[in-house]
Amino acid sequence: MTPAAGEYRGDGWCHWPGYPQPSALLTRVLGGVSLGAGSIGECLRTASRIDPADPASWHAEWQALAERVHTDAHRVQQAGHRATARAMFLRAAAYFRAAEFLLPPGAAAREAAFAAGVKCTRAWAELSGGTVAPVEIPLPDGGWLAAYFALPPGGAPSPAVIVFGGLDACKEEMLPRVWRHATDRGMAVLVVDLPGQGETRRRAGLPLRCDVEVPVAACCDWLERQGSVDATRIGLCGSSLGGVLAARAAAHERRLAGVVSDSCIFDLAAHLESHLAATGGQGWELLEWVFGCSSPRDVIEKSRALGMAAVLGEIRVPYLIVQGEHDFLGVDTARKAFEFAAASGVAAEWKLLTQADTGAAHCHSDNPVVGLEFVWDWLRGRLA
Repeated sequence: MTPAAGEYRGDGWCHWPGYPQPSALLTRVLGGVSLGAGSIGECLRTASRIDPADPASWHAEWQALAERVHTDAHRVQQAGHRATARAMFLRAAAYFRAAEFLLPPGAAAREAAFAAGVKCTRAWAELSGGTVAPVEIPLPDGGWLAAYFALPPGGAPSPAVIVFGGLDACKEEMLPRVWRHATDRGMAVLVVDLPGQGETRRRAGLPLRCDVEVPVAACCDWLERQGSVDATRIGLCGSSLGGVLAARAAAHERRLAGVVSDSCIFDLAAHLESHLAATGGQGWELLEWVFGCSSPRDVIEKSRALGMAAVLGEIRVPYLIVQGEHDFLGVDTARKAFEFAAASGVAAEWKLLTQADTGAAHCHSDNPVVGLEFVWDWLRGRLA
């Protein structure tokens, strides 16, 4: 059956009405175009070949595009066109990332696409003239965090922001979202795979840890050792589940000078209880893999340590919460976090992005630029 024609909705472009998941994922991929992580023509041509009812079709088409762009990137690099190769490696990384989306954790095809995306991002970083580099952050109790560190132009010690995503994010997806916004504003950025994310989950074998203040403290320790960073001006920005983790970290880590939750869930355990009731435990593979749990009930029990009510009142620095009007999590969960923080005496600020603004979807996937511009202007105002 031929899908109905696409339409624009409150949370952005819906390419395949009746197929919400692939439509939302395509919007997420298209959001990277304005950040250099994609080309509109390549993306739409690939979408035209996808059967939205067939997850195998989604993977096959994005994988084919990624491999083609990756091959072309090597070809133009060998011809001496470094700038073009760099741009192409970033696009290829985004397409390998897209190829992962509908595959289950641990699937061979997913792991291969992830590894190829990391390889492309590192090739992009190697062509960055020394301004972006992969790094590893040691943890005090064993293991390490995979990260990228990007510096702004100029020689003076600069403010720095630690950045991480949420449940299904990785640093290779977050890096193009933030590095230019940070460095254009004179700030360094450390984009991290926390335990439960990306390479830290796969290569270091670390599932999500609720005492996220420990890995964030390790990031602060690492930044303090960098002569290029002003360690008195370190910020933190977490997106989606990362917004919850950022709040908890800020309640414990006193070296931070400003914190952002770019979407958040006030009561994660209650949210997951509702999700379990709605799904009957189907489709929890990613949650179980990230949390390192063997059942939905174990995930929920572990998540109880991440309720924001227990930590928001302990934040001692400026705190921004951003939510989209059409975020699939709803607005009330983030507004409750803001109201609770403000009532607890926190210097909290609230930003709602509306349908008229665009950027009204979860983490502004329909138009990342407007949300990111606001967030990074706010961070610059608090740190720089």
